[in-house]
Amino acid sequence: MSTYDTSDIRKGLKIMMDGAPYNVVEFQFVKPGKGAAFTRTKIKNMLTGAVLERNFRSGEKFEPANVETKTMQYLYKEGDSFVFMDTTTYDQVSIPSETVGDSANFMPENLAVEVLFFRDRAVGITLPNFIEQKVLETEPGFRGDTATGVSKPAKISTGAFVNVPLFISVGDVIKIDTRSGEYLERVGRA
Repeated sequence: MSTYDTSDIRKGLKIMMDGAPYNVVEFQFVKPGKGAAFTRTKIKNMLTGAVLERNFRSGEKFEPANVETKTMQYLYKEGDSFVFMDTTTYDQVSIPSETVGDSANFMPENLAVEVLFFRDRAVGITLPNFIEQKVLETEPGFRGDTATGVSKPAKISTGAFVNVPLFISVGDVIKIDTRSGEYLERVGRA
């Protein structure tokens, strides 16, 4: 079985520690004037969601997390959980809303997502980086109002609110970055 070294640490690396899978959220290589070099990290427990800060000495070894990624399609919300379907086997899985987290804001029905499994339990989902959604509600912009950098809230079809420029109106289709929740561009008109 292969192992990771501290030189392999990067954002998104999944490692086993204390019997639980962790995901590297941030890392920084530190070479102090005196003493040995080390890597300062923030790691997130994929089961509990807790984030730890941990320093690893150069040369430390890690066991890769035994996680599996499956492409699944989001079907619908049912009570306190979200139902996904495996696109190859057509098996359906219910994932609790705590596991889905803020991703639910940018998850329209029938969206293909990557679901991360640890010992046959869903521990996280990854949305595509960009989605296109229709604007359902927003205040009308005013003709001639060309102030740059001014935005207004707009409700999209998933129910989330996104800050958009003043020229966006109800019915427009906009492109959104799911990682930051930011408006990118208008891709269609009503």
